[in-house]
Amino acid sequence: MNETLNRLERRAPVGSELPVLIVPDAPGQPLLDGLAQHRAAIDEAVQRAGGVLLRGFDVPSVDVFQKFAASFGHPLLKYEFASTPRSAVDAAGAGIYTSTEYPAHQHIPLHNEQAYTREWPMKIWFHCVTASPEGGETPIADSRAIYRRMPDALRERFAPGVLYVRNYGEFDVPWQKVFNTENRAEVEAFCKRADIRWEWKDDGDLRTTQLCQAVERHPVTGEMVWFNQAHLFHVSNLQPEVRESLEELLGEDNLPRNTYFADGSPISDAIFDEVRAVLDAETVSFRWESGDVLMLDNMLAAHARAPFKGPRKVVVAMAEPHGNLGK
Repeated sequence: MNETLNRLERRAPVGSELPVLIVPDAPGQPLLDGLAQHRAAIDEAVQRAGGVLLRGFDVPSVDVFQKFAASFGHPLLKYEFASTPRSAVDAAGAGIYTSTEYPAHQHIPLHNEQAYTREWPMKIWFHCVTASPEGGETPIADSRAIYRRMPDALRERFAPGVLYVRNYGEFDVPWQKVFNTENRAEVEAFCKRADIRWEWKDDGDLRTTQLCQAVERHPVTGEMVWFNQAHLFHVSNLQPEVRESLEELLGEDNLPRNTYFADGSPISDAIFDEVRAVLDAETVSFRWESGDVLMLDNMLAAHARAPFKGPRKVVVAMAEPHGNLGK
């Protein structure tokens, strides 16, 4: 295993194992055959290090990737209560989506999938169908290391949770797309189940408010992880000129999305400067190769997307739902 680790060129903080590299004994081994051979090593490495990269296996189609992800014992999940645009990929058994469909020049910050909710997938897989010729990496980071590096004062301030406020409509993903329905009653039923407060505004659009975790304990390892998307939803994540325009046009209450401390008090830009500095310090980056499959424990490892040029296709699967509803 140590020899294969040396074959993965990456940028990483001292001590990071992410991602553990697994390669076939013979180049071009079918991915599903590789799963049978390496399953124990994959499971051990994902729990210990947070993620594995399978490189050099034959992945002839998205359908094969779908079968690989589904072989870990949990049905693949639908992308519900979305925060970014994605499209379903026509693969047998469904549960395969495009990665976030933001413009190529945009950076998507480090985050754990659906950490802005109180239900999330424990496992997430990425398959690089086409590697971009320039950029397009999927940086990752150990959420345990982020938690440990975060200043004590910030851990304590965020411990009660994060309040997410979303206004759906013209300036963000429409509620019909987020909830996969045109029916208001179905939206309200979802919100009741998920402990989300909702409000139908005079213009017909929707506002939701939800208190979610900022840190969480991993249900298997028992370790504490930094687990939220407060920095993504906070208004400071916008480009300065976009932020200024939206604040002037809409006012703070109607911004597409924003985050607050659990008691509803505002979070300063300076606090998120500190948070982002910790995330940057723990980031691991490596170049995709076409055919790669990356598997992460979604609580132990966060992921991001670097800007890119040229063609790029990365598809995603998620499974094993977990959460803290009812606590």
